[in-house]
Amino acid sequence: MVNILKQNQSGISVADLCREYAMSQATFYKWRSKYGDTDFVSMVKRLKELESENAQFKRMYAESELKLQITKDALAKKF
Repeated sequence: MVNILKQNQSGISVADLCREYAMSQATFYKWRSKYGDTDFVSMVKRLKELESENAQFKRMYAESELKLQITKDALAKKF
């Protein structure tokens, strides 16, 4: 999608792109209206940051659950 929009910005006609990628012009214009003004580099960078942050939160949650389970097991053995 990004490549197709960039090709159009470089001067390749919509009709040629749609024929090359076997898609309708309506699809192309829908993509362009939705993503045409978007800076894809910043979007990808932000997505990677969010994925990294999400992975960190998952690790924190897993460690917390493990500590909780160890505590529960230790308390169960005492009684």
